[in-house]
Amino acid sequence: MPISHPLPEPLVALIAERFRVLSEPARIRILDRLRTREATVGELARDLGYGQQNVSKHLGVLAQAGLVAREKEGTAVRCRIADDSVFALCELVCGDLARQADERSAVLAAGGAAA
Repeated sequence: MPISHPLPEPLVALIAERFRVLSEPARIRILDRLRTREATVGELARDLGYGQQNVSKHLGVLAQAGLVAREKEGTAVRCRIADDSVFALCELVCGDLARQADERSAVLAAGGAAA
């Protein structure tokens, strides 16, 4: 669906909110871990080295943003990715960062060879 420009203010606010949600490194790590398979809060805490309370807090933010779904499973809460589109954004950003790193390395190597 084409987006009109300039962006409408309500859309700008939604875009900014999505980036705010993704601005926390712990949330990126949680999403990356959930990319491979569903997990309980306890499993995420163990796998990532965070406290369960911290993981629960971040999962709440991700769930409210519609990126993660949570389901009660006995006494545990099982989490999964609810919106795979977040990975398209991550791939775009990761690819750009890798390209920039390669360019910087090439510049540094060329500068070192000239010395």
